[in-house]
Amino acid sequence: MNPVRKIYRAAKTVTLFLLASVELILTRPQTRAERAAWLSRFCARVLRGMDITFDVVGEIPMSGAVVSNHLTYLDILVHSAMRPCVFVSKMELRKTPLLGWMSMMSGTVYVARGAGGSAAKAAEGMAKGFRDGLPVVFFPEGTTGVGDVPAMSFRSGLIAQTIEAEAPMRAAFISYRLSEKDIAAGKTLRKDVHWGPETLWAHLWGFVGLHTLHATIKFAKEPIQFTEAAIHDRKIAAEEARTAVIALSV
Repeated sequence: MNPVRKIYRAAKTVTLFLLASVELILTRPQTRAERAAWLSRFCARVLRGMDITFDVVGEIPMSGAVVSNHLTYLDILVHSAMRPCVFVSKMELRKTPLLGWMSMMSGTVYVARGAGGSAAKAAEGMAKGFRDGLPVVFFPEGTTGVGDVPAMSFRSGLIAQTIEAEAPMRAAFISYRLSEKDIAAGKTLRKDVHWGPETLWAHLWGFVGLHTLHATIKFAKEPIQFTEAAIHDRKIAAEEARTAVIALSV
């Protein structure tokens, strides 16, 4: 892609973030539902601005928990753009300039690995999302993968907390498709869309070089039916949840 166009698209995205920040400052959404609605509108605008489209297979969960594979930061935008929801994220996001503040203002629930009270705080935040009637979305892999496998190993903590809260948990699987122009130019999902070991800024600069991108997200027809063993063993529950997500990749 022409470097000038890359700079234009990058500037356009930055402008969308700045305008969204101003909107947050002026409106100051108070309830979790209002914050989730703001994030949904913002994500939809960013996707349109970046020429990213998506389609949905299956019924979109409007409550309970949603567990999904995780390939890139775009997963968050797609999940949110289709309807308001609450995300559970690593504490590191809260410390990221601008993005951390915006995620906090949008009602994100944070979890810090190894912190004594973190699990309790995450459970409390998720419970509030459930009570507000909002779907709570989290990525049990704990990080983004490059797509070499449908889903990496799942961490069990949030899955166990969801089971304990007796909230239904729906599996989701997200995938991306490049345009013919980008494929002809040698672009690949693994290098240019999925986010691996690169820094965020390096990956973003490469990403704005794409022409268009299409995402497909599939939702399971029914909530995950955990076995009795999984209900009593969080590791088994994590593996059963991962199996349910991978089944949607076929």
